[in-house]
Amino acid sequence: MFGFLKKGFGRGGNTLILLGVFFGLGLFLHFKDRFFPDGKLWETIEAVSSASVVDKIEILSGLPGGGSAGMIPVSADASIEEILARKDFVFPANPGPDRLQLVEHTGFSLGYNERYEQASWVAYPLVREQVSGQGARDRFFNPDPKVKTGSALFSDYTRSGYDRGHLAPAADFKHSYEQMRETFFMSNISPQDREFNAGIWNDLEKLLRAWAYKYEKIYVVTGPVLKPGLKTIGKVNKIAVPEQFYKVVLYAEPPYFKGIAFLLRNEPSSMQLSKAVVSIDSVEHLTGIDFFPLLPDDIEDRVEAKSIPGEWFRLK
Repeated sequence: MFGFLKKGFGRGGNTLILLGVFFGLGLFLHFKDRFFPDGKLWETIEAVSSASVVDKIEILSGLPGGGSAGMIPVSADASIEEILARKDFVFPANPGPDRLQLVEHTGFSLGYNERYEQASWVAYPLVREQVSGQGARDRFFNPDPKVKTGSALFSDYTRSGYDRGHLAPAADFKHSYEQMRETFFMSNISPQDREFNAGIWNDLEKLLRAWAYKYEKIYVVTGPVLKPGLKTIGKVNKIAVPEQFYKVVLYAEPPYFKGIAFLLRNEPSSMQLSKAVVSIDSVEHLTGIDFFPLLPDDIEDRVEAKSIPGEWFRLK
């Protein structure tokens, strides 16, 4: 059993060693829950032992209490203006079970979920200047070279019955050909019902651009609601077909802050967008994603607890 329990060591020595082993094991079992709550001990050991050194940091950041890869903690004396000026301000945190790869492009960033072969979230500031340019639309879809595990392929969607639906729409980056081109990376694409993509989803994208023009700058996080058991498409990769999509929006001009979220089913709809409004908190609960985690807690709690459509657009 153990190499030190061998002939010639002596019965008394064996007894002392066994007592020491059992005593140490008892202490470990007594205190393990203090360091590994929620039964995560063996999951952590298995994940870390099978991962590369680089990936271990990303695995641990996904455990309860972990942060988002690429996010630097906020200084205790940082002003709200300094927090808003950070590029990673718009990045969500992902304390859920799935490891996401942070991919940063010039116009937007995303958390790529290899398990579902698409982004769990795409985040970016949307400003007035970038929605009023004259950039030419590039209609060529390409794999994302920054996704280490490889993104979905154009052919995975061919004859699937679903559109290659943008999460960050190309029209949000009309000021820059390069940024528009980046929106056609397959990491920014998710399977969408054709009528949904061309209908209510397109209407929501236009609404957010109108708000960006009105408010000069808003922060947008958008993505699919991913969960086990979803239908899949794809020949090379298995791409989950989401049943729902969300958009989370924040306006931040200190001392004024307000937030709103939309949740839509991946199907044709004639519903008014105001009927799709939900709280940011409810999207967090559904997706397991923590939006705008760098905001001071009092502000974050206030803007995420309730969405008030009347603060954003006039109801008909």
